Amino acid sequence: MYEVTVQETFAAAHFLRGYEGNCNSIHGHNFRVVVTVEGERLNELGLLVDFRELKGLLRQVTEAVDHKNLNEVPPFDGEKNPSTENLAEYFYCRVKAGISNPHARVKEVCIWETDIQSAKYRPTSSK
Repeated sequence: MYEVTVQETFAAAHFLRGYEGNCNSIHGHNFRVVVTVEGERLNELGLLVDFRELKGLLRQVTEAVDHKNLNEVPPFDGEKNPSTENLAEYFYCRVKAGISNPHARVKEVCIWETDIQSAKYRPTSSK
């Protein structure tokens, strides 16, 4: 099994609707997103996925949320809370859609909200 990992950072504000505590008020983080892609077969160049391609995909997603209030960015502008867990799934879905090698799949996305806390999204085999 091969794995390729890239990371990117972005700054954003958010608040958690319905949360009882400080996180129900708007606040910000310098997020770090770590995406790992895995697969058993390499392409004709011997790559699972080109780092440039994967970094570009991740950069597109981070640019859409960088320096934004996440509560104003779909799908978090409705009832879905911009929790770190939901952000990890959001990044997973968007990066997954852009990978060109059909034998590569996003294994997991880890989002660091601070230096000491993170959340991961790892799909079930049916996703």
